[in-house]
Amino acid sequence: MKHAKMRSTILGLTTAVLTAVGSAQAQDKSPGNADAGASVFKRCMACHAVGPDAKNGVGPVLNGVVGRAAGTYPSYSYSAANKNSGLTWDEPTLTTYLHAPRKLVPGTKMTFAGLSKDQEIADVIAYLKQFNAQGQKASP
Repeated sequence: MKHAKMRSTILGLTTAVLTAVGSAQAQDKSPGNADAGASVFKRCMACHAVGPDAKNGVGPVLNGVVGRAAGTYPSYSYSAANKNSGLTWDEPTLTTYLHAPRKLVPGTKMTFAGLSKDQEIADVIAYLKQFNAQGQKASP
């Protein structure tokens, strides 16, 4: 009887801990907020641009970047590492890249160290997703 009660208590505690961890992880994976992402993107503007009048600078234009193959924006001189990476900038790949660009693509010209906060990355991706390849903002 004593062992059964102890097992029940341990099982209950384990369930509570796993539920709390699962809940915390679910919160970490919250969707991005495009408005907050516009603020985060200000850090990127030293090198990148978006919008209908965007031009390549130190980095390529990021119009339509979500879903685009790496190293393919017209008239930008990409590193061989980026051009030959075989990556497509989908959300999971962008998330990994924005955490540590040089880790995912060794030899990239991007000197930015990366963003450390998952929510900022989700926000900036949500912001970038608004822009089609021509730089037009999609309607909400």
